[in-house]
Amino acid sequence: MAEPLVVLIAARDEEARIGQTVEALRAAFPEAEIVVADDGSRDSTAAAARRAGAQVVRLPRLGKGQALTLAEREAPPGALLLCDADLEGDLAPLLDGVDLSIATFAERQGGGFGIAKRAARALVRKLSGFEAREPLSGQRALSPAAREACFPLAPGFGCEVRMTIDAVRAGLNVQERELPLRHRATGRDAGGFAHRGRQLLDAVLACGPTAINHRGLRLPLVGALVALGGGKAPARVRAGVAAIALLGLADDLWSGPERGFRAHLAKGSTTGVAKAVGIPLVALATTRSLRKATLVALAANVLNQLDTRPGRALKAFLAGAALVRGPAKSYVPIAVLLAPYDLREMTMLGDAGANALGALLGFGSVGKLTARGQLFAIAALAGLTAAGEARSLGELIERTPVLSRLDRLGRP
Repeated sequence: MAEPLVVLIAARDEEARIGQTVEALRAAFPEAEIVVADDGSRDSTAAAARRAGAQVVRLPRLGKGQALTLAEREAPPGALLLCDADLEGDLAPLLDGVDLSIATFAERQGGGFGIAKRAARALVRKLSGFEAREPLSGQRALSPAAREACFPLAPGFGCEVRMTIDAVRAGLNVQERELPLRHRATGRDAGGFAHRGRQLLDAVLACGPTAINHRGLRLPLVGALVALGGGKAPARVRAGVAAIALLGLADDLWSGPERGFRAHLAKGSTTGVAKAVGIPLVALATTRSLRKATLVALAANVLNQLDTRPGRALKAFLAGAALVRGPAKSYVPIAVLLAPYDLREMTMLGDAGANALGALLGFGSVGKLTARGQLFAIAALAGLTAAGEARSLGELIERTPVLSRLDRLGRP
């Protein structure tokens, strides 16, 4: 290829193999920059890669797609060759001038019953029209145009599936190449089935709506799942939470760069304005009280203002739910289920989840507080909203030692 080449390898606990892989790649591509994305290895993977001549980007344990995304930013521009840390074989035929060239293995090695692969093929075909033989292959060559179209990658093991879809949707030339490659294959044991189960889940999540978080990682938006909770909550509250989640999801999917009430109002007709009007109307229809609706709408907005770092909004919801109880208590299980994925930067709540959980704290508050207490709560929430408009609530949390420690708890 005419462009400079970067070889990017995602590795986790590959001390025994990474040196040999890097040396083979250096011999095959002597002019290339070899970059190893060390995804939270607990062994000497990083040291072995450096001894073999690779540049190493050390990262917390996040996932394959996240590691490749963060390491790609450290690499020089140009064409990109992705490969797994345990690969054996010649990847040079992938560098054939195609925008996205994907290696397929000439001989099958290991594997399970093909469920994850068939599901991945179906997702690629449904969302892009491309017929993929090896949708989960990690051996890929990307032109600069493909690199721009596909990065940041989807998280985890869903990165390859979404990469193919993004490249095809961008109108790029995508082809598969059968090559005599070998790698460490997973078998039909507990570890192998667990690995393929993660591949399947990650592929499904990667093909849904995604958004960019504070670190520039591209993560699935799963906050709308909050609407599936609350089995014991009143039907009117469940309907209100679902409607608020839908309003938040619309803002997640179609919002522009505007942030805050003033920016949305200055822009005029935006999904943020629709949400700012729609949430109070939903709250009014649910509570049938202007005072209670105001409290619910403000609570929804304040929790959304907190959702700028992993786990922050969920921690605030769980703490608030323990105090106000009521219908919020019924949604605690779904919040607990989402928490580890949010904290590890595998998924995002987005406005759909944060607004819905905040509204739940509001619904719980109107059932617990007296009329005077509700007015005090409205004043406090209005003050927090104003503070968030003037200065980020996240900055205030990060500058308060106790809150900052609690905020970081559970993150990688």
